[in-house]
Amino acid sequence: MKIDIISENKKQFIDLLLLADEQESMIDTYLKRGTLFVLYEQEYVKCVCVVTKEKERIYEIKNLAVHPDYKRQGYGTKMLEYIFDYYKKVCDILFVGTGDSPLTIPFYKSCGFVYSHKIKNFFIEHYDTPIIECGIQLVDMIYLKKLL
Repeated sequence: MKIDIISENKKQFIDLLLLADEQESMIDTYLKRGTLFVLYEQEYVKCVCVVTKEKERIYEIKNLAVHPDYKRQGYGTKMLEYIFDYYKKVCDILFVGTGDSPLTIPFYKSCGFVYSHKIKNFFIEHYDTPIIECGIQLVDMIYLKKLL
């Protein structure tokens, strides 16, 4: 397993990025300024993650996606562990924003994130079409944080 930082042609991973953020125009708002990490195993892309610097010593995970064929095999957790280690010297608080979903909230909590705050109606106001996850329409953006 290896994790690379991709500096050029980041859009080559758009299919994977769209799994975690369903609207390409939203991905465009952070992909250029973010750091794109790609986890490979045996030459296959298993997971991607985009992290942005929001303020001094504050970073945010904007996108974390695991290829559908490799879900629930620990690749998301491995990526987060790498991110924690990579940023620990320059970051005090790592945020992640996600929908109020039974798929994502428990995962991030199991990785040490705790509730921070929410932005009401984020998904309704910023996305062209409703986002449905586990049969539930996402409305508010839930922010979780981890102290590094």
